[in-house]
Amino acid sequence: MESAREQARKLPENPGCYLMKDDKNTVIYVGKAKNLRRRVTSYFLPNRDMKTTCLVEKIDHIDYIITGNDYEALILENNLIKKYDPHYNILLKDGKSYPVIRITNEDFPRVYSTRRIIKDGSKYFGPYPSVKSLNDYLDLVRKTFPLRFCSGALKKRKDACIYYHMGRCLAPCIGKVDKAEYGKYVKEVEAFLSGDDTTLIKETRKAMEKASSSLDFETAAEKRDLLKSLMALQKNQMVEDHFDEESRDYVAIEMRSYLSTVSIMQFRSGCLIGKALYRSETLGSEDETLFSFLVQYYADGDHLPREIYVSHEVDRELLEKYFRDELGYDVAISVPRDGKHYRILRLAGENASRDVEKRLKESDNTPALERLRDELGLDGIPMHIEGFDIAQLSGKYTVSSLIVFRNGNPSVKEYRHFSIKSLEGKIDDFESMREATTRRYSRLLAEGRQLPDLVMIDGGKGQVNAVLEVFKELGIDDKVALVGLAKEHEEIVFPGFRESLLLPHSDEGLRVLIAVRDECHRFATSFNQRMRSKEASFSLLESIEGMGRKRSEKVMKTYGSVDAILSLSPEELGKGAGIPVSVAERILHKFNF
Repeated sequence: MESAREQARKLPENPGCYLMKDDKNTVIYVGKAKNLRRRVTSYFLPNRDMKTTCLVEKIDHIDYIITGNDYEALILENNLIKKYDPHYNILLKDGKSYPVIRITNEDFPRVYSTRRIIKDGSKYFGPYPSVKSLNDYLDLVRKTFPLRFCSGALKKRKDACIYYHMGRCLAPCIGKVDKAEYGKYVKEVEAFLSGDDTTLIKETRKAMEKASSSLDFETAAEKRDLLKSLMALQKNQMVEDHFDEESRDYVAIEMRSYLSTVSIMQFRSGCLIGKALYRSETLGSEDETLFSFLVQYYADGDHLPREIYVSHEVDRELLEKYFRDELGYDVAISVPRDGKHYRILRLAGENASRDVEKRLKESDNTPALERLRDELGLDGIPMHIEGFDIAQLSGKYTVSSLIVFRNGNPSVKEYRHFSIKSLEGKIDDFESMREATTRRYSRLLAEGRQLPDLVMIDGGKGQVNAVLEVFKELGIDDKVALVGLAKEHEEIVFPGFRESLLLPHSDEGLRVLIAVRDECHRFATSFNQRMRSKEASFSLLESIEGMGRKRSEKVMKTYGSVDAILSLSPEELGKGAGIPVSVAERILHKFNF
């Protein structure tokens, strides 16, 4: 039988979907492509990441379905994922949708929470990513507005329920209120849920003061407690956005190995109504996984915002067409690079990053570390591993990342980066590694701190031997194990004349090293990008009327980042940087938009 690689090379160059299956004929991954052959053969190219390598090793054969265009492929992919529930695709279950508050379309409406949208004229408010926020709203509605609690259609009764006697229900079931009077309260609830809690706060305060002046202290205390609840709810959930009143979602994805977390923050009517995290295990890339998430998450079309800001480049044109043609909504999708939308999205990304790192820490990697000890011939289990990588752009912004793994999991608080100072514009990975490792381990020795059990260098024999020279100079070459990981074949490289080691990509020990290397690369690249962004911010400052090089240097030296500058008022910025307030106002305006 042909290998999966050979099958991939014989696929047609048409748009369509591919179904990767294991030796039991189980669909393990479904994907779409504009060009099936080009897309599927890319899985078998050298320099694949760990996720792709693990997926490829499980493929026995590949089926495909040709479609007329890439839009049809998108629709088919979504249906195939739902049908087969592939292990390595992200799949949102129906129960994962956010709850909403429903006001039923009845003569005497009910108010309650639900996850099911019924198009029968009922009114819905939300969605509420925070269930606590939803429950707070419902609790206040039930304490404040005397609407019926009973479920189902209203039934005539001889006697009212206990809520009537408690003053919590108008008892339409025994004719104590007519439809018009009941409807007034329903309108007030609608206004409250639409965000007009200011009116209710004023009325509650007035009622409290009136009860107090009448010496009705019990009622006054009740109104006081209600007022406190209203103020707390307003304070906790109303994150004001003074730029527009449109509905916007911010969706960011972070992946570590096969673990994926998507963070979503939702703004409605200028307010943050909540945030949530979605976890999954997938071997797809970040942009593929995010695209699939967006299709599934907004599948019902009931709560699509006008704008979606995403952390990774996805096929925005295709996704916008899907929302427009299938769901009937015009939605703008974009990847912000600066400004307020970028800052909110970055916050969503930080939430996702912390969650996925927490999940990594919760996993037990002891068996994998024991395996790595045996394969590398170490004296003990490498519980403390440190890794280095270099990132640069044409000789500029050269940086080294240092990441730390403890017990097989990232210890993010110990991560460090080094701006390489010794190259003077040259491109020299060997010298960069020498400088970074010299600075790191000279300091550890000087401070009497613990040395790692294992150091892993992202690179081949040359980089490893360069670091070995540093270890010899510091006298730690017999105290710290040293290896490199050459990316092309995931080859474990040793210093000196010891032969390299090739392990199966599914090997648990190798996976630890790959995880360290991938995290090194991610951290080095992100820091390199921040340095480039800082220089771009400096250039932007210089372009503002009233700002020259000296003033720009002083602003960046004083505050360091755009975020720090934007946290200031014009007066604070002007005073701290020694510039006129009018110039400070121009800076804040330029950076905000």
